Amino acid sequence: MSNFTKDDIKRMADEENVKFIRLQFTDLLGIIKNVEVPVDQLTKALDNLMMFDGSSIEGFVRIEESDMYLYPDLDTWVVFPWTPEKGKVARLICDIYNPDGTPFEGDPRGVLKKVLKEAKDMGYSDFNIGPEPEFFLFKNDENGEPTLELNDKGGYFDLSPTDLGENCRRDIVLELEDMGFEIEASHHEVAPGQHEIDFKYADAVTTCDNIQTFKLVVKTIARKHGLHATFMPKPLFGVNGSGMHANMSLFKEGGVNAFFDENTENQLSETAMKFLGGILEHADAFTAITNPTVNSYKRLVPGYEAPCYIAWSMRNRSPLVRIPSSRGLSTRIEVRSPDPAANPYLAMAAMLAAGLDGIRRNLTPPAETNRNIYAMDEAERDAEGIKALPASLKDAIDALQKSETIKASLGNHAVEHFVEAKEIEWDMFRTQVHPWEREQYIQTY
Repeated sequence: MSNFTKDDIKRMADEENVKFIRLQFTDLLGIIKNVEVPVDQLTKALDNLMMFDGSSIEGFVRIEESDMYLYPDLDTWVVFPWTPEKGKVARLICDIYNPDGTPFEGDPRGVLKKVLKEAKDMGYSDFNIGPEPEFFLFKNDENGEPTLELNDKGGYFDLSPTDLGENCRRDIVLELEDMGFEIEASHHEVAPGQHEIDFKYADAVTTCDNIQTFKLVVKTIARKHGLHATFMPKPLFGVNGSGMHANMSLFKEGGVNAFFDENTENQLSETAMKFLGGILEHADAFTAITNPTVNSYKRLVPGYEAPCYIAWSMRNRSPLVRIPSSRGLSTRIEVRSPDPAANPYLAMAAMLAAGLDGIRRNLTPPAETNRNIYAMDEAERDAEGIKALPASLKDAIDALQKSETIKASLGNHAVEHFVEAKEIEWDMFRTQVHPWEREQYIQTY
């Protein structure tokens, strides 16, 4: 049930002197799009009558079937705090519908809702996610264009004067709190110029909405500080890349955490272990979704804390999945491979689909791995049955296309258009001549 009514939103728009409304949605590649309308069109928007050309959006529809409708989610109403008093701008996140009133199967938010319904049909009322998105801050040049010059030399949990991004990060936190976020932590990350701001977990749709809003706020406030914020997974060679660890848990009606069982040795329920089994079973298939760029695979390499092997542990941080020590309502599974370039709606949908398949099929995960996998050689990994994640976008796309489970959950339209876009991206990268090649070969040969 919605917390806001249409009349509530009209009243708040009037009280806050809102002049423009951004009707926001996300394309298949995870890029935020919006249709901005003047406030006198608010009633029309709230009545689901705002139309846009879907053929112009990546992965949506062909030109002959281009009319799409925006259905605002009333609970996503927020007034941007950084807009001027004389004419504020508000935002509503929208679902995409066809002209016949049916949900558009290529809408990432709708794809997630479809998989959540599968979970609900299996008896799970909520899928909660706590994300940990990381980002880099670079200086802008005199033309406002991003450079590769960092504005600090800080490291993990450093503070000023080493962490010169602290003021920017603090302003980002204040803006987020003004918009209703509950911030749990804010700190410098391992690499120079790298930062992390953690906000409270929520249900999957709200979390994904929050991730998209978070990215928008971070970029907007960074620019006010003369900085460029990027969620590119690996902008610099030789330092850690940016991840977006996903802490997830399934709940039953009455607020019961389905992953917790106080009577087992590790207090993880059978449901948790089966869900974990599904995650490990389908990890190679959902990697194209959770790590969707050519650059993503520069992060998933040994030596920089990002996982590149399919294994799990309750203490070790080198495997793909870690089980944090908290129990009770906080019992959760942390998948450490996703990066912040991912479309959050598709990424969470794919991982949920993998976990649900593990529950349906009663999958049993292998024994946990407590050794540092980065220090193991190939023979040792083979002996323990530890496989590697896909090493390139091409490998990941191939694995996705072989997975009937992930394809069926995300839907043919979303997968076909996503794969088509990513194959083009891979081919552009594959055929490009890169500076490294010239440095290595132009004089030698």
